[in-house]
Amino acid sequence: MIVRRVMTKNPVCIYPDVSVNEARALMQREKIGRLPVLDKNNSLVGILTKKDLLKAGPTMTTSLDMYEISYLLSKIKVKDVMEKKVITVDENEVVEEAARIMADHDISCLPVMRGQGGSLELLLVGIITGTDLLRVFINAFGARRPGIRLTLNMSERPGQLAKLTGAIAERGGNIVAFISSEGDDMSHHRGTLKVSGISRADVEAIVKALPGTELEDIRN
Repeated sequence: MIVRRVMTKNPVCIYPDVSVNEARALMQREKIGRLPVLDKNNSLVGILTKKDLLKAGPTMTTSLDMYEISYLLSKIKVKDVMEKKVITVDENEVVEEAARIMADHDISCLPVMRGQGGSLELLLVGIITGTDLLRVFINAFGARRPGIRLTLNMSERPGQLAKLTGAIAERGGNIVAFISSEGDDMSHHRGTLKVSGISRADVEAIVKALPGTELEDIRN
């Protein structure tokens, strides 16, 4: 799956000379936690998050009253507090690479660009956030679809997965989700499936009859 399939398209943006008060109001109104910052040519020059706004505000020990605080914040501009070194991702990048970048850099979102790494002019076309990646996770595991969920510890044998899926199909079952991950050692991998159209007893019988496969968890 690629980023442009799961990103939030046409994100709400802001300009560098807008006050942080206006930026905060915009975030509250749109119910969002970050704003890409564009210059007059609509080029991406920064990103503003709620964390940046907190840094711009007064400390809890300030002696200023709320009117003085509001006045001071009206003088602070987005360009004064935004993150200028923005990490971005291309719209055609795969989602797992976007997730890796976010995890490695401890950031909650990535502006999505068109033309990155090519000869085209860079254009902001979306933003991908942790929430977007959670939706990918939910869909990949078939969390919203009915069925029997099972986790298997499978030996790394050629054709092992084909035997499993073939046996499920022979009994009228349909695999609605499948995720593969590393096993406890190099000779095994772990598979999580969600299967519909088949009974739990049939699923357990299939796994039991398949050498080199251990049922770790099963639930409806």
